[in-house]
Amino acid sequence: MEESPVVQLYGFWPSPYVYRVIWALKLKGIEYEYIEENLPTKSPSLLQYNPVHKKVPVLVHGGKPVAESMVILEYIEETWPDQRNPLLPSDPYERATARFWIDFGQRKRLAVFAFFRSSEEDKEKTAAQVLEALKIIEDRALGDKKFFGGNRIGLVDLSFGWLAHWFGAMQETVGVQVLEPNNLPRLHRWTMDFKQEPVIKENLPDSKALLAHFKRLRERFTLTKEI
Repeated sequence: MEESPVVQLYGFWPSPYVYRVIWALKLKGIEYEYIEENLPTKSPSLLQYNPVHKKVPVLVHGGKPVAESMVILEYIEETWPDQRNPLLPSDPYERATARFWIDFGQRKRLAVFAFFRSSEEDKEKTAAQVLEALKIIEDRALGDKKFFGGNRIGLVDLSFGWLAHWFGAMQETVGVQVLEPNNLPRLHRWTMDFKQEPVIKENLPDSKALLAHFKRLRERFTLTKEI
């Protein structure tokens, strides 16, 4: 039997986009080699495999690179369409709906980034904008389901996975709580259920290290504004 091509993943430990790919690979049972990047001094391999954006994650399969986390997730689903653990529904309409909410979440990243970078004067305003987007996700995308696709984790859950772990560190760093049980009870419950799934629980960055990372980033943003 011919040996399967080697799968490599170039990543950076605090990145939620890298973890999307890790979770997908784990859910599919795909063996891979993880290569940690030091982003301030990017390796020649990373620059070779992603010369356009020069960032992680990058999946290399059989020597061919695939960049951008959601593109990688689609590639994983199409390359290993394991019916025991599909990441997208088989029905075309449901697949389109899943992709719609993935796109919606991608578009709302700017609001979250603005919240994280906001000044003391603006943080309540930016928090309200994030809350508005999260309410739409809770009401329209999640509804009363355990996960976005029903009873099992799918591509939409992986795309929103940053809410379950990274957003808590962001909120603590900024000093404003948005995703709370009293504000978003169903979405908050989803974050708890998501993190309890073994594949997710066993593959999350250390909370204290992540919080320290976000505090350093926010301090850097503050210094940049003052210059």
